[in-house]
Amino acid sequence: MKIKRFSYLIKSIGMVFLSLACVFGVQAKLRIVTSIFPLEEFAAAVVGERGDVSCLLPPGAEIHSWKPRPSDIVRLSGADLFIYNGAGLEPWMEDILRSLNRPRMKTLDAAAGMREFHAGHGHEGHGHGDIDPHVWLDFEYDQILVDRILDLVVELDPQGADGYRLRAAAYKAELADLDEFYRESLKSARGKTFIFGGHAAFGYLAERYGLRQMSLYGLSPNARPKPKQMAGITDFARKNNVKVIFFEQFVSPELARVIADEVGAEIRVLYPGANRTAAQVRERVSFLQLMRMNLENLCHGLIRE
Repeated sequence: MKIKRFSYLIKSIGMVFLSLACVFGVQAKLRIVTSIFPLEEFAAAVVGERGDVSCLLPPGAEIHSWKPRPSDIVRLSGADLFIYNGAGLEPWMEDILRSLNRPRMKTLDAAAGMREFHAGHGHEGHGHGDIDPHVWLDFEYDQILVDRILDLVVELDPQGADGYRLRAAAYKAELADLDEFYRESLKSARGKTFIFGGHAAFGYLAERYGLRQMSLYGLSPNARPKPKQMAGITDFARKNNVKVIFFEQFVSPELARVIADEVGAEIRVLYPGANRTAAQVRERVSFLQLMRMNLENLCHGLIRE
């Protein structure tokens, strides 16, 4: 991918803009790149107009199968801060960072600390020893991530510290409201179990609100359910008069539809939230809005037990 050539090019361009900023007294914006959409929203909420935040993952791409292009490496080469999810979600990340040789670029591994966070809250793990990478689906942990982003941007731009702290506090309040909205809404839900025709992306969310996720396969998006597993879930759905089978955005709803057709149920989407469609980007649908849509669908489809 000729990574070194791209790195030299972007450094030269960056020096030109930095020199112009110094000459004209312009405050250079923080350049922040993230690997997935929720981290982009968290960072943008903190930095406001003092930062230029972008996401490597293009609209409509599925995070588990996407790989960066040379143009993405160019963009990453000019970043002051790179925020990635970690926990194996971006298998390409370590090689790219090593090749860039940018010792001054700060990085943030969002999943680092999730194991300790869950242990400190008395939660059980659900990854058979591995960390479930879908850490952004725990809204309390998201508030910790916002604080970690805040610490780094204040270190990079101390002059903007007061504004960063105010914006971080405001966005954390929105996350806390979302968490409370989930908790109160699910208190009166008619059941606690939902069937998900995809991989087990919603473990943190289910655990936080006392739900039970029945997914067709585990954490790996490349796995496929065995016929016996499909038959068992279909039988459960039939016996429990399930009315909704959920499917995952950016993944074919075929398996969810097979079960739904067998038991006379409808299918509804759940948004893991790692990315948005092009239409959602145009409509400026936020991460918080996606999560509220999830709650509405969950309340409609939870199984009476």
